Amino acid sequence: MEENLRHLTLPAMWQSTVSKFPDRPALSWEDGMPISYQAANSQIQDLQNQLSSLGIQHGDRVALLAANMPNWGISYFAIVNMGAVVVPLLPEYLPREIGVILDHAGVSGIIVSETLIHKLDELEQPWQGFKMHMEDFSLIGQAGAISNISSENLQKEVLPDDLAAIIYTSGTTGTPKGVMLSHRNICFNVYQGKDVQPILPEDRFLSVLPLAHTYECTLGLLLAVAGGAAVYYLRKPPVPAVLLPALERVKPTLMLTVPLIIEKIYRNRIYPKFQSSFILRNAYRNPALRRILNRAAGRKLMKTFGGHLKFFGIGGAKLSADVEQFLMEAGFPYAIGYGMTEAAPLIAGTRVGSTRLQSTGPAVMEMQIRIHEPDPETGQGEIWAKGPNVMQGYYREPGLTREVLTEDGWLKTGDLGAFDADNNLYIRGRQKNVIIGASGENIYPEEIESVINTFRFVMESIVVEQKGKLVALVHFNREALEEKYKNLKEEVTDYMERKIEELRTELRDYVNARVNRFSRIHDVEHHDTPFQKTATQKIKRFIYNKKVA
Repeated sequence: MEENLRHLTLPAMWQSTVSKFPDRPALSWEDGMPISYQAANSQIQDLQNQLSSLGIQHGDRVALLAANMPNWGISYFAIVNMGAVVVPLLPEYLPREIGVILDHAGVSGIIVSETLIHKLDELEQPWQGFKMHMEDFSLIGQAGAISNISSENLQKEVLPDDLAAIIYTSGTTGTPKGVMLSHRNICFNVYQGKDVQPILPEDRFLSVLPLAHTYECTLGLLLAVAGGAAVYYLRKPPVPAVLLPALERVKPTLMLTVPLIIEKIYRNRIYPKFQSSFILRNAYRNPALRRILNRAAGRKLMKTFGGHLKFFGIGGAKLSADVEQFLMEAGFPYAIGYGMTEAAPLIAGTRVGSTRLQSTGPAVMEMQIRIHEPDPETGQGEIWAKGPNVMQGYYREPGLTREVLTEDGWLKTGDLGAFDADNNLYIRGRQKNVIIGASGENIYPEEIESVINTFRFVMESIVVEQKGKLVALVHFNREALEEKYKNLKEEVTDYMERKIEELRTELRDYVNARVNRFSRIHDVEHHDTPFQKTATQKIKRFIYNKKVA
């Protein structure tokens, strides 16, 4: 076990890296010059002095509100290294949500990017804490009242069980909860991640997921720091026009992503080429020829990602089976992980090259996973997890904490799953999403959706219950349809409407031929716009999953 595990605090982890790799690149824009770990350390110390002058002490809460940028990491370490508590906010939060969190967490100050300051001006109630620009750490307006600073408090040692972060989860329930993660929780999870994928100082991370989410923060920033690697950030959202040149410049060795990103690449750019001619379509139906075609496509995909990728982590939601089969046959260096914010977040994970189709892999180092009250026939039940990375609880919510944490430390994940003979975990779906059929059968909407999403022109879907029947809400790839039929003489828009109607019927038959009797869908409804999603691109089911009596 590594020496740093004995400390298990973020300042100890940071100082260890600075001492080992002072001149290695640390943080950078993808088109800029990286700052070294030593230079980053100087900026962190300067910001700590500024925060101290504003009255921030051990245990005080400071919020971060910004899109990904190098100074996000500087801000994070300045806060946690002095024993204060970081409260990351997603840039997508509405002013009302920001106000609720600032009040609930008792935040003393906020470091905010220029583009998001307007949200603070739109708060329903005036907020008294200080505001600071993330771009240059200058104060915005007048600072709030400076509290009395105790020199004893400022010098207080940061201990492993001190609170490091409060992460507010939007999840898919619509009710934000403040997950309390200690230094021990976060640091141990970093080393669990390092056990899955060793990190070298020469490694380059390209960050495309929001740092305010613990998935990217722990495994995309802190894991890189623990190994002395460099992290590069995009100046704009990761649309193809921004991402592709960045991949060529950075040539990342590691990336983290969510299923939606790689699924879009496969369904919009790769699979259509295999369907572009009669010969290719027939060849792709043959398993042996399909593997040859996928391998060739995999080599091209590697070049697209810069040619140096060795770890492409996928988590946050379940990856579609057809896309995973492609990645596996393509020889693409992907790995699957499973976790939740309450576990800082990693619970289970696979190494590159040891993936099992549709499995998240085994429990990570020193993590226990058990299936609570498994079904005697299927072995399926709720996944419970226990380990040093499991949260302290929900901030100021002891009742909610008792609902998910047992007295002996088991975290009730709310996910349904089972193990195979080699202790690889398979996720069935969310317990709360299970639909009870007319004869008492358990219907897992995620499994039906995985079939729907393999149908051509489908971008995404969600299965809901309406009047006792299963209905699929489907967002078709209208752009791909219009491209395919753009040469038609008749009006394209009118034709598209008729084509979508045909696809609805065809899709229903396609799905019902591939699922069991009680999982068959009664109707398909076209959803014209993409579904609203969480930070990890999971559909916010609570918005759409309204049963009609």
